[in-house]
Amino acid sequence: MIKNRLTWFPASSLKVRAVPLLIASQMAMISTAMISTTTPALAMEGGKLPLTIERMNASPALAGTSPRGLKLSPDGLRVTYLAGRKDNQSFYDLWQMDVKSGESSLLLNADKLATNELSDEEKARRERQRIYGEGIMEYFWADDSQALLIPASGNLYYFSLVDNSVTQLPIGEGFATDARLSPKGHFVSFVRDQNLYVLDLATKKLQAMTTDGGGAIKNAMAEFVAQEEMDRMTGYWWAPDESAIAFTRIDESAVEQVTRNEIYADGIKLTEQRYPAAGKNNVDIALGVVTLKDKAINWVSLREENSKDKSKDIYLPRVDWLPDSKHLSFQWQSRDQHQLDLQLVALDALTKPKTLVKERSDAWVNLNNDLHFLKQQSAFIWASERDGFNHLYLFDLKGKLKTQLTKGEWAVDELEYIDETAGWVYFTGRKDTPIEKQLYRVPLAGGKVERVSKQAGMHNPVFADNQSVYLDYFNSLSQPPQISLHGDEGQQLAWVEQNAVKQGHPLYDYAGLWQIPEFGELKAEDGQVLQTRLFKPVPFDASKKYPVVVRVYGGPHAQLVTNSWSEQDYFTQYLVQQGYVVFQLDNRGSAHRGTQFEQVIYRHLGEAEVNDQKLGVEYLRSQPFVDADNVAIYGHSYGGYMALMSLFKAPDYFKAAISGAPVTDWRLYDTHYTERYLGHPEGNEKGYEASSVFPYVKNYQAGLLMYHGMADDNVLFENSTRVYKALQDEGKLFQMIDYPGSKHSMRGEKVRNHLYRSLADFLDRQLESAK
Repeated sequence: MIKNRLTWFPASSLKVRAVPLLIASQMAMISTAMISTTTPALAMEGGKLPLTIERMNASPALAGTSPRGLKLSPDGLRVTYLAGRKDNQSFYDLWQMDVKSGESSLLLNADKLATNELSDEEKARRERQRIYGEGIMEYFWADDSQALLIPASGNLYYFSLVDNSVTQLPIGEGFATDARLSPKGHFVSFVRDQNLYVLDLATKKLQAMTTDGGGAIKNAMAEFVAQEEMDRMTGYWWAPDESAIAFTRIDESAVEQVTRNEIYADGIKLTEQRYPAAGKNNVDIALGVVTLKDKAINWVSLREENSKDKSKDIYLPRVDWLPDSKHLSFQWQSRDQHQLDLQLVALDALTKPKTLVKERSDAWVNLNNDLHFLKQQSAFIWASERDGFNHLYLFDLKGKLKTQLTKGEWAVDELEYIDETAGWVYFTGRKDTPIEKQLYRVPLAGGKVERVSKQAGMHNPVFADNQSVYLDYFNSLSQPPQISLHGDEGQQLAWVEQNAVKQGHPLYDYAGLWQIPEFGELKAEDGQVLQTRLFKPVPFDASKKYPVVVRVYGGPHAQLVTNSWSEQDYFTQYLVQQGYVVFQLDNRGSAHRGTQFEQVIYRHLGEAEVNDQKLGVEYLRSQPFVDADNVAIYGHSYGGYMALMSLFKAPDYFKAAISGAPVTDWRLYDTHYTERYLGHPEGNEKGYEASSVFPYVKNYQAGLLMYHGMADDNVLFENSTRVYKALQDEGKLFQMIDYPGSKHSMRGEKVRNHLYRSLADFLDRQLESAK
């Protein structure tokens, strides 16, 4: 999935060529309530020190204390979280807050754990998880709240809260990945050398639950597309009573093995990678159940006996145990992703699965993590877009629909918690506005939806296991992430981290120049509403004309136009202080707007998205403070693709473009993502060609900067080198910056400083006449 890799990359401003004035029919599509010519709104009180690129990436983090890995202990007495150090925001220690007293303290200093070089498998897994940093990166609570399991550098540590002792567990030789505690805390499981292992914490006996892993065979491991595209980072699942473990066995033999060059400053590393490019073979996947008592393995049939579809070329995106530990569910997805079936199998009849729910689409069926089996009744909650928007449904265990819990022309984000005793279902969604994420609840029996969260912005709750108490990880355009503890009706009980921007806060000296964007709406060519936001320069003079940077992502499952705090906006704030207007528009195809809005792009990428971005430029040209000759576009990943497509397909709209790590030919990207939107290449050859940037290279005139990490294992470097060659063959002048050793996310303070300084310099040179 290329969307989340962009989260650190904001829009940039560039120049644009003059275009004909808007005709009346085009003007009618534009909302008149879009933008005023008032002075930009300030986000916070504070000093007016100009923001520098070096300060954007330095420690301490501008956002202040921004903990990650939030958890409530099973007994509900402690809040635990990972916090970066003041002198190194990327090095994390484990902290705690006592719920009763509200006092926070360091729970475990990461220096007590050994730090070794990560294995290549773990490096790749962390890249898929978007986990970046050093020190303690993940941890797991024991069921009795008396201990924690902490994986670090391939080793596993058991931290006892009784005596504050740290013990390295005897897991044998090799690097442990995907480690976790069993549901009741009696065992530790992990994957090593492509096999599943279990350690008994009482006896310290280590057992290999599988033994045939190696080469192309991987047990209990998620394949590449499961990690990258399905949000499934594991390949095994404990039964609630600890009697058995379900696991996947993947055979990569048929997947094309490519030799990928990772180019570093001091040499080239040749990496052999099984990469399932669009139209090529996927892994062969099987689902097994191994019992702890005798290590016997039994295999699950993935289709009903009477099913007409016996294809093995399928996906297995989700596996979930039922509370009784006697039944296992799994989700079966067809390769074309038009079908998604929820299947149920009994442990004593693994060859006889039953289909509980069928989802069908002429375009694609989105995956989610919202399946939940109830403990107190024979029923489950399931999320579906069957009415055009993602909503929650209650089914019985025979697959019969009992009630639709939520409905309307708005989308549920995620099922967060179910209080079966009180009869409430808690979820996040966009009921009030698509640009904010709020917490709601609805009666389990069906009824009126109630809003629980109070503040305008983005709420990401973390609930306790057994009570309706939650941590609210909140942020907005004017509030860096803060964390508070709340009761079942949203009442605030305590601060975990208020993170107020006041004197002494890292942002305070810069806060007086921080800008709040103006939100607006435009109408696309098919009448659907597009959300926009615009940042004005500071200081702002309505009598002047300013160059514009259109910052874009534009791809599925992502959204830029929100009331949220984002580190990707730091560069936006830098640009507005340099005299640029920064504009953003979430085109059709982006997230949280329903299937009609999202599926416009099916079988032809880069068409509706570019048309919508052009509409945004047409609006900008109608504003008296915009220099219509100087509009630029900047994006990373899918946004890099959009920057190229916009500059190549609409050179009269954009004077220049910055394209970071772009997909340029969708045949180079993976099966699950690409075929979801374009179908199989054999059935949509014209769509693949039209969605590639190469048919439009001949339209390019000037003003392009491309950059790419030379060790990118997600959007391969080849995507950019092919464009370099095509432009050179056309005799076209352009600029490029390639970063030795960098992956898709362009991590590291030095890399980021150089990158953003280069982008700012490019923009200043391209738009010099406008400024």
